[in-house]
Amino acid sequence: MKKFVICMLVGSLLLGSFAIAQETSKPDIDLKKVQEIQDFSVTIHATGSQGSGEIKTRDGINYVWTAAHVVDGLRKTRSIVDANGSTKTIVEFDDAKIVKEYIQDGRSVGRSTMDAEIVRYSDADNGEDLALLRVRKKNFVTASMQFYLEDKIPPVGTTLYHCGSLLGQIGSNSFTRGIMSQHGRVLSGVVYDQTTCAAFPGSSGGGVYLGDGRCVGMIVRGAGETFNLIVPSRRIRDWAKKVKVEFALDDSIPVPSEEDLWKTPVDGTNIRTPGTPKNAKNFPFLIHKIEE
Repeated sequence: MKKFVICMLVGSLLLGSFAIAQETSKPDIDLKKVQEIQDFSVTIHATGSQGSGEIKTRDGINYVWTAAHVVDGLRKTRSIVDANGSTKTIVEFDDAKIVKEYIQDGRSVGRSTMDAEIVRYSDADNGEDLALLRVRKKNFVTASMQFYLEDKIPPVGTTLYHCGSLLGQIGSNSFTRGIMSQHGRVLSGVVYDQTTCAAFPGSSGGGVYLGDGRCVGMIVRGAGETFNLIVPSRRIRDWAKKVKVEFALDDSIPVPSEEDLWKTPVDGTNIRTPGTPKNAKNFPFLIHKIEE
């Protein structure tokens, strides 16, 4: 009788463990959302560096959000003398390379590369560390991201997902999971949110998402060991309003004419010298000096 009871107890424990395993193995995000996020996620190549970006599509034109320090090496300055004899500094940007990886039947089957111009840029050391690019070819992809634009900040403990090019092109469209671990971290007077989503070199500029697929921020800094900082979507929204590219976040905002788009300077700061960020050690999620 004792053996029978023990067997029943062991059997119940095994069945319980199996049920728990089944429950924990169930994804807590719709797998279609995972595919959608991967479809608009790209790798950004910029003068030997690699980072991540995500595409917002409006009227067949693909705009790419990323961190400014990802494309910082594309920034150049030159001096000109105007008709009055005054010296003026001109800020210019080379094009970035946007690379989209294609997966079919569980393996990589190729990639497409397109040029993208820098539309807006806010310096990483003295600004918002944000950049908006525009793919030069129309309809490069049809996928489009959605931002979380509600005023309420997702509570601490909310499950989040990061999609980025972990370790660069070789890890494009990698998915990691974590939680919102804190709000309002202030670093050098700038506000970040904190997440436990794992990140690696190449994650810089990659989006962080809710389970419904909306982007709540962008990975920019951290330790990689589940202590990582994101530019929250509320700060992206404030900056976008300031530099008149809110249309690249919110579908309800009309797309400006080409003339109106360029009335606002690409880089309004003109503060720092071009090239690698001065404090490169502060950007562990950017891959440096990769052969193109």
